[in-house]
Amino acid sequence: MLEKIKKNRFLFEELVKRDFNKKYKRTILGIFWSVLSPLMMLLIMKIVFTNFFGRSIEHYTIYLFCGNLIFSFFSESTTQGMQALVANASIFTKVNVPKYIFVLSRNVQTLINFAITLVLLVVFCLIDSVFPTWKWIFLIYPVCLLVLFNIGVGMILSALHVFFKDMEYLWKIFTQLLMYLSAIFYQITSYSETVQYLFLANPVYLFIRYFRKIILDGVIPTPEFHMLMAFDTVFVLLIGFWMYKRYNHEFLYRL
Repeated sequence: MLEKIKKNRFLFEELVKRDFNKKYKRTILGIFWSVLSPLMMLLIMKIVFTNFFGRSIEHYTIYLFCGNLIFSFFSESTTQGMQALVANASIFTKVNVPKYIFVLSRNVQTLINFAITLVLLVVFCLIDSVFPTWKWIFLIYPVCLLVLFNIGVGMILSALHVFFKDMEYLWKIFTQLLMYLSAIFYQITSYSETVQYLFLANPVYLFIRYFRKIILDGVIPTPEFHMLMAFDTVFVLLIGFWMYKRYNHEFLYRL
């Protein structure tokens, strides 16, 4: 895989540049929307949910920020990844290139936005007297896994999108539902132990919880928690690569 990316390095770099520039084309603020967008969403959620949940949660702004940061990265990456094949059909139907390179380029573009917002999270932590510790180095683990998880989901969605155009609308509805099931603005401690375990079946919640454990609680999650996140990531990656290998030639006829 890495060898093929190196072979098509020029195309990969141009795709990343194109996707990044295309997102902010004809906008006045340009890349600053990467900062303003999550800030506006954070402000709205804080105003709406503080009276309902925020009074019982310490550092509620950071609590919200962690949840919104992870979910926004997941939602944007997978939505962009879903459109990767359809949007680039004019390229790979004429030139023989690895089709997963288009999903990867979309994820690099969203990763840049995520990195900018991550810096903003650190600033907010300092303002709210949540200071970094040596345990923050462990945040590399969920970030790396989340990138791979997004790529896997993006590959699955992009393959399905070739055959079923309704996927774009179905995924939008699903991500809306998933947002409410990811405990972004509330705690799950008020639920029964059985329901709390059910939340662990949501991979996005696992990433959010990992961030909160490190940043707010100063606690490194258990080895079992690490293994569960790794299992989810490997699982979707395997399905994604299998679908691309299985339907590689059919993509050409469907687009």
